[in-house]
Amino acid sequence: MKAVYRLVCGILLAGMVLGGCAKKDGAAPGAVAAKRYSIGFIQLIDNVTFKEMRDGFYARMAERGYGEDRLTINYKDAQGDTGTLNTICQEMGNGKYDVVVTLATPATQAFVNLESGIPNIFISVADPVAAGVLTSMAKPDKNATGTSNFIPVSELFKLADKLSPGIKRYGMIYNFGEVNAVSTVNKAKEYLESTGVAYQEIMVTNSSEVQQAAEALAPRIDAFFIPNDSMVVSAMPQVVEAANGRKIPVYGTALAHVNSGALATVGISDALIGARSADMVIQYLEGTAIADMPAVTFDTLYTIINKKTADTIGVTIPAEFASATLIGN
Repeated sequence: MKAVYRLVCGILLAGMVLGGCAKKDGAAPGAVAAKRYSIGFIQLIDNVTFKEMRDGFYARMAERGYGEDRLTINYKDAQGDTGTLNTICQEMGNGKYDVVVTLATPATQAFVNLESGIPNIFISVADPVAAGVLTSMAKPDKNATGTSNFIPVSELFKLADKLSPGIKRYGMIYNFGEVNAVSTVNKAKEYLESTGVAYQEIMVTNSSEVQQAAEALAPRIDAFFIPNDSMVVSAMPQVVEAANGRKIPVYGTALAHVNSGALATVGISDALIGARSADMVIQYLEGTAIADMPAVTFDTLYTIINKKTADTIGVTIPAEFASATLIGN
């Protein structure tokens, strides 16, 4: 009888121990932990635009169940140095990553050109075909796909005609080493030439040259047009200072430009661009081949006007922009 009693007690004790363990980790008996993934994340330089995109990317990953418990993200910023960027890309290419995410054109080109065999999802490459990271937007063929922040330059100039009419000459500052910026500037030139408006341009090789370029151009132009350029956006306060001193408007191609004091922009939500790239990463992790995910462009545009800058340079915002987003009130 005592032996039977000891056996029953042993079974009950074992049940209590196992039950206690199940309650502690909250997992159902026999449950299998979700697979973890390793992601590399590369950018040439940081700025407010890229931070918006990166935050949008991280937020969407977490929102869809890919938080820190399922992901290891190795984030690397080359801090504006192309040599460092190439070294980072090489290290990532030799690493063990499920996918490498690149932000903007320079990082994407540097990584794709390695042909490492690791899939690439890019964020915000304005013209992926011109950048050579794929041959067709519809059918990616270089193990890379992602989002394009195509810049509607004609819409931006039409906005400028209404906000500050009478512009006869634009000034442009850009880094000729950034395909993204060169592509946008070329489209701007094409549009201006078609409408008979003049322009002057200064090319820079690093962000420290931007202030000098802005001060040189300001006395000779009626407005600035600033493309999506990683180096120039990092020095936007200096461009705005030079422009405000002469009460001339700055039109940028990103929200970050307006946040830094440019008068206005017409564009795409930076956070949305990052979020859409996150969707593509998840789509890949869940089984869709890179070649079966067309690169993405956006149709929804927004208008953002900096009210404080408008007041500073004496621009009255027309009633037709009542639905535009105003910042700097």
